[in-house]
Amino acid sequence: MWPSGGRHLWPSGETSKTQSHTRGHLVYAASGVLAVHTERGTSIVPANRVAWTPAGFTHHHRAHGDTDMRIVFLTPSLARLVPDHPAVFLASGLAREVLLALTGPRNHDDAPGYSRSARARLLRVLVDDLCEADEQPLHLPEPQDDRLQALARLLHENPADNATLAELGATIGASTRTLSRLFRSELGMTFYEWRTQLRIHHSLVLLADGHDTIRTAYACGWANPSSFIAAFTDIVGTTPGRHRAMRGNTGIGGR
Repeated sequence: MWPSGGRHLWPSGETSKTQSHTRGHLVYAASGVLAVHTERGTSIVPANRVAWTPAGFTHHHRAHGDTDMRIVFLTPSLARLVPDHPAVFLASGLAREVLLALTGPRNHDDAPGYSRSARARLLRVLVDDLCEADEQPLHLPEPQDDRLQALARLLHENPADNATLAELGATIGASTRTLSRLFRSELGMTFYEWRTQLRIHHSLVLLADGHDTIRTAYACGWANPSSFIAAFTDIVGTTPGRHRAMRGNTGIGGR
């Protein structure tokens, strides 16, 4: 690995080994979609987001669609300025350009790289920019309670399942009241918020694999494409169609 973590071109479906690092790192997909799996849950990283994994967290990455992955490690002094838990941030134009500069051709091969002081200044600009950005709702927390885990397995296997919480509870042997309390206390969201997040995660994977909006909407449990488009736009910040266009032609993937 280069000192910055560098650039990695992954074919669709490529998965890293499970690992942890002594320094926290930022991951950005200049093209494609990345899934970052940690012990706390899964973060989906489309081309307008940056994922943060703190030091010591066991994790692995998976590419959905051919993916241009950029990795930047942070020193402990900079890592203290960002959250102490896995998070996803909106990638501003400035953040994208700094990430690309830190992982571009000036940092490997025979090209002259940035000096240590220049890299330090760029990293500080990047962290300052991320500190101004709100955390994004693209991190799907992983339940720890056995009952929630059983429910999560059912919906991971079939995101289109429109069963109510009461119906799912009857399947796994837990009451609606108990499950609602667990979602709030353990995951910090309602069941319906969590299921919507799961479906959006699944939709990002399907779109990265080349499925169109209509097919993706029905595969993820929406009754009609317009409802899917509204939910997707609310969480991801752009429509599925624009997201696919951006993913396939970011204009920056070769840098």
